Amino acid sequence: MVGEPRSLDPAALGNAYASQAVLGNALYGTLITDDESGEFHYGLAESFTTTDNGATFALKVRPGVTFSDGTPLNAEAVKTNWDRLKDPATGSPSRAEAASVTSSEVVDDLTLKVTLSNPTPRFAGSITTSSLNWIASPTALQKGQEAFDAAPAGAGPFTLQSWARQGAIELTKNPRYWDAPKPYLDRLTIRVLTDATQRYNTVLTGGADVTIESTWQNLAKADGQNLSVDVQSLNGGIYLAMNSRRAPFNDIRARQAIAAAIDFDALNSSVYNGEAKLAETLFENTSPFYSDSPLRKTDRATAQRLFDELAAAGKSVSFTFYSFPSSESRMIAENVQAQLSSFKNVKVNLQVIDQSKFGELRATYDFDMLISSAMFHDPEPRLLTVLGGRSPSNLTGLNDAELDRALLAGRTSTSEADRKAAYETVQERIRETTPLIFIARVASGAIAGEDVHGLVQYGSGSLLPEEIWISK
Repeated sequence: MVGEPRSLDPAALGNAYASQAVLGNALYGTLITDDESGEFHYGLAESFTTTDNGATFALKVRPGVTFSDGTPLNAEAVKTNWDRLKDPATGSPSRAEAASVTSSEVVDDLTLKVTLSNPTPRFAGSITTSSLNWIASPTALQKGQEAFDAAPAGAGPFTLQSWARQGAIELTKNPRYWDAPKPYLDRLTIRVLTDATQRYNTVLTGGADVTIESTWQNLAKADGQNLSVDVQSLNGGIYLAMNSRRAPFNDIRARQAIAAAIDFDALNSSVYNGEAKLAETLFENTSPFYSDSPLRKTDRATAQRLFDELAAAGKSVSFTFYSFPSSESRMIAENVQAQLSSFKNVKVNLQVIDQSKFGELRATYDFDMLISSAMFHDPEPRLLTVLGGRSPSNLTGLNDAELDRALLAGRTSTSEADRKAAYETVQERIRETTPLIFIARVASGAIAGEDVHGLVQYGSGSLLPEEIWISK
């Protein structure tokens, strides 16, 4: 993994490529997964259906499943977990996805009726890309965080043997797992390595069987070795979030100046050895929603003019850029800082933070700029979560009525042509309002030794450990 978990509570884990997705899948299993075609597949949920175009859903829980502490996994357990995610006090990175559920009702032991704030035909996509997918034993959760972290109880393919913070997480095969003979491994050891070179060399030399990979250059190097590589092709990408709730980015000129100042080809060369796919458009050209209209354009003269205008108005641009400790995140921040140092009337302070601090900043919005990501096969529901004016996960704070209308149209329309038109408007508003700056597509991948098989990802690069097997 790239990031250390602050807790083993599923509400605290991130279900995406470079966070703690493989750990969440190992301990808690999955309600639903999807494949690259966008088709949904069921695990701990037997079905998730709507009869009113996504206004309400019926979630059917697989019968006969128990958590590792013996508590039944039923509709009430799902409701308990989903209600916790909505509570701001929980501080979950999946709060925005959970907040779309206005109410849930236990119909019977295995059926949960879910009512959404807006019709969302593809709400299953919110489950596959968030910790809504992970259900923990309510009995274990009631004991408090310290007790839960010592003995987390899920219905996943593995159970916790030990966890040394800043060290290894040791897991063993769950004898209660519902989908026998999976998992194929008897033991699973998870370690955090934030340095990209160290991650690659560890798997190359046999020090690890699999690495969850987030850097394009490592994926490119692995192609030339006797290694297995699995990469998801996703739209969106890594972006710089500029907090428009406060200075300097509450002035659109500051946001536009930063976007115009950065040379993304130079950033690609410096950070990714030229191997990254730059996110020049919102969608890949294979997407039905693709538009060749660029999201941004480098223009040093325009950038300097805007910086000078702001300085003349007593608004010189000075901000703190928060970066994760991973080598990729740190190198992006350092490159942006170096590029902006060649301009007058702009100053960048760089601060490296850990994953737990990032959760705090997300909850309080107490930052100027930070790195985040929005990656997806289908833009719904992820884009509205990231850009919606009322979404708790809108890091930028921008509340643009035209953008919101287009995002909602993309969510609720059933015609692909209508959705394409809506997302063309979304791209236009991103370009015109500049709440964030997309840098590169996410390198959502896994690298494994030649004897390792069964690399399967779903959602936003979420690896399924129960599928892995070794032929040694």
